[in-house]
Amino acid sequence: MNIKPVYYHTMALAGFFGLFTLLMLWNTVLVPSTRFPVAVMLLITVTPLLLPLRGFLNRNRRSCNWMAYVSMIYFLHGSIETYASTTNRLYPCLELILSVMLFLGTTLYVHFSGKQG
Repeated sequence: MNIKPVYYHTMALAGFFGLFTLLMLWNTVLVPSTRFPVAVMLLITVTPLLLPLRGFLNRNRRSCNWMAYVSMIYFLHGSIETYASTTNRLYPCLELILSVMLFLGTTLYVHFSGKQG
């Protein structure tokens, strides 16, 4: 079975935009923070995703590699929130799934696009 690297990048894009949307909704509409302003929470949670975005969208292998590293931050956050939260585990579980999707998509894209070129 020979899957093209473009499909892995598409999976990574779906994970990225899903994670981005989840984080935006989680911090603004669904469960806004009572301790910190919404703008601060958005800066802390969404900014790491935006750093390698330009190269990631252009399929730059180095940026895709960095996006895989960044996705691990969200995997750790989702794991800790799933364990610590007793009432609402849906959003952290979605964060886990989307961060793994982003990680696998970017990692497989970098691995298989290097063998073609």
